[in-house]
Amino acid sequence: MNSIVNTEQADAWNGYEGNHWADHQDRYDAVNSGFNDHLLAAAAVGERDRVLDVGCGNGQVTRLAARRARLGHATGIDLSAPMLQRARAAAAGEGVGNVAFERGDAQVHPLPAAGFDVAVSRFGIMFFADPVAAFANIGRALRPGGRLAFLSLREMSDNDLGPVFAAMAEHLPARPATTGPGAPGPESLADPDRIREVLTGAGFEAVTSVPVDAPQLWGRDAEDAAGFLGAWGPVRFILDPAAAARARDALTEALRAHEEPGAVRLRGAAWLVTATRP
Repeated sequence: MNSIVNTEQADAWNGYEGNHWADHQDRYDAVNSGFNDHLLAAAAVGERDRVLDVGCGNGQVTRLAARRARLGHATGIDLSAPMLQRARAAAAGEGVGNVAFERGDAQVHPLPAAGFDVAVSRFGIMFFADPVAAFANIGRALRPGGRLAFLSLREMSDNDLGPVFAAMAEHLPARPATTGPGAPGPESLADPDRIREVLTGAGFEAVTSVPVDAPQLWGRDAEDAAGFLGAWGPVRFILDPAAAARARDALTEALRAHEEPGAVRLRGAAWLVTATRP
């Protein structure tokens, strides 16, 4: 693999975080797949398109894009070796042959110049140390007139997870899954003005950010969902061991409001962003 500049992210996604996502591939797809139709419709993948999936993770979006580009090709890039192993296995198991997966840091990875017609990402573009440089690198990989479509989280307070996490606040040293303005992390591209600033700085034009919501399936019931959420990296590493049991109880009770027969569903809130390379 070529050089990595996002070293902290590489450590996380090849350590506990990446292994947790790989080991729970189906569960994470259940959380995020409600956004797939929004993303793929915005990307308007054609049957001959060459698609780049940035931060592809376990590769669900890459495989879906490859099916749409049946006479073209889809390439997924990610830092996480455990998740890429899952992505390759899933593609083989589903018989999706027009895909490839590369391990690399999209901020600096030597992507082929003008090698793609469209770049997509489902929540995989919020963790760059230098997002302008990263999107400039992605832009160089697009042909003139090439399209960019991605999803980034809106502010946690706009998501059902916000109030759920707030219920744990008294047991935590800080709120999980949050970042300072512009810092790499889940909310780094939660502000449409920041999104426009980054993408125009990277050379894109016709930038749009449209709010979209989707249901996210977190578990069978409140206890199951709390166990899964409590093991999620942004939560697990912030739990105070002395208060972990109380925090887990508070999390479970907060999730009961979202129980329905056989499922706990929370409303996820994202920005659907599109832009064009001149």
